[in-house]
Amino acid sequence: MCQEISGATTSSRSIINTRDEPHADPEKYRRLHVIVGDANMSEVTNYLKVGTMAIVLSMVEDDFIDRDLSVDSPVAAFRRVSRDLACRDTLRLKDGRTITAVDVQREFLALAQRYYRDREHEPWVRDVLERWETTLDRLAEDPMQLARELDWVVKRRLIENYMAKHGLGWNDSRVQMIDLQYHDVRPGKGLYGKLEEAEAVERITTDDEISKAIYDPPKDTRAYFRGMCLQRYAEEIVSASWDSVIFDLKEGPLKKIFMLEPLRGTEAHVRELFADSPTAGDLLRNLGKPSGDV
Repeated sequence: MCQEISGATTSSRSIINTRDEPHADPEKYRRLHVIVGDANMSEVTNYLKVGTMAIVLSMVEDDFIDRDLSVDSPVAAFRRVSRDLACRDTLRLKDGRTITAVDVQREFLALAQRYYRDREHEPWVRDVLERWETTLDRLAEDPMQLARELDWVVKRRLIENYMAKHGLGWNDSRVQMIDLQYHDVRPGKGLYGKLEEAEAVERITTDDEISKAIYDPPKDTRAYFRGMCLQRYAEEIVSASWDSVIFDLKEGPLKKIFMLEPLRGTEAHVRELFADSPTAGDLLRNLGKPSGDV
């Protein structure tokens, strides 16, 4: 990672990628593509990462954030934070203040708590706010308290235990291999998976819930339409992506259905459409009717 903003993803990686791929109606939507950071394995880490980002973006969209917490040099700050295992180093903000990374998050947390005080919100919001607060408290006190929850702490404990057992240093190739193997998602290969099997890390889902999520799409987004198409008409589908499904009915050209609205194609919207479409051909014909758009 060498710059703040870039259009590249494989070379000259940046914090934010600006490639113009909204995967939705380009006249209405843009994509915030944050490409920096580890490939997270921990369920708690992923939950907090996505949950806190959703909360902050909601505040941004409502113009609620009333203070500037911009870091003076984001790339240098990112590298400094990544090496600060005690979470004590201070960063310089653009307004001249110095503050720790934990305290930057505390300011966002305080804003979020005030933001949701008088607003209706889904149950997960309260849970994320509570987890966020306790996580920051433990990071400030002793990050190793999070050795079952946060990836970087889990991995640090794993590596340090291995080094102590075998008398190795940080530059040993075996230590570097552990760093990579931790993130291997293949069953039976990745070290994080072995930690899960040993119940050495905290989980917030079950294997059954994960298996169900693989095959049962969310009912309140366009994922429902895409998932149902794959369940019902897999033999006729050439490809499926964020914003389209392409059919091959073996007669005539390929047929492409666009899904440019992320919140259309929900169960409520297309339930009757699928009930009236036992075949892919029926679906395409029904979509061709005046009220058959996705």
